[in-house]
Amino acid sequence: MIGKRTSKSAIALVLAGFAASSVVMAQSSGGDPLAEYREMMGDDNPAEFSVMRGEELWTTARGPNNVSLEKCDLGSGPGVTEGVYANLPRYFKDAGRVMDLETRLLHCMETLQGIARADALEQRFGDGAKQSDFEALAAFIAEDSRGLKLSVPLRHKAERKAYALGEQIFFYRAGPHDFACATCHAQSGVRIRLQDLPNLTDAADAQKAYSGWPAYRISQGEVRTMQWRMRDCLRQQRFPELGFGSEASVALITYLAHQADGATMEAPGLKR
Repeated sequence: MIGKRTSKSAIALVLAGFAASSVVMAQSSGGDPLAEYREMMGDDNPAEFSVMRGEELWTTARGPNNVSLEKCDLGSGPGVTEGVYANLPRYFKDAGRVMDLETRLLHCMETLQGIARADALEQRFGDGAKQSDFEALAAFIAEDSRGLKLSVPLRHKAERKAYALGEQIFFYRAGPHDFACATCHAQSGVRIRLQDLPNLTDAADAQKAYSGWPAYRISQGEVRTMQWRMRDCLRQQRFPELGFGSEASVALITYLAHQADGATMEAPGLKR
């Protein structure tokens, strides 16, 4: 499996340098930079590098307990990664709360590997010089749900409560600009600069948008996750920083995941 991924990633590395320049040219000419980038890259995605690193992190013994994450239960049993991302967020009895992928990974780092929470969260997101472990692990695990149907049915009362809270946050207007998530994402046919804004209250739009996360962000040269996406959206609304793995962050992701229920997962995807 590593050999196959290494070969694909080597191709992606060569093409990425050429393809990234097309984004700049397309932006200046008024074209669609993402479409041109995808056409040039074909089936190759620089996220392959993150997938490879995530697989290594999953299987490498780390932390004070010197164990790997291979006993981490993401919802389908210890060590199972196939299909789990397509069923998250969900309620975990051992933690007594609803968790998305990154929150569950943090839980396993703490409980299995013995890594202190503060140490695990020292780098939650990549900074251009170094990618975070969470982003790499998310890319690896999400790829194991590629082609499967997203299913977040809200069977547990805690899941329904998280969905209701996420919906409330989505439509909540506040901050210096009186913005809500819904300000940009509750109507169709809206754009900001060159980017189409999906209507996340519409099932088709929500499915198309959600199914590609986590994703390689061309403009940043990084794989980004849903925790990052939620944090960045609230940053742009000038809200206080959204806590990593907080109840609010998981609630928002639960709301969006259920809105996109039935989507065919295509993550890691490509985003502008």
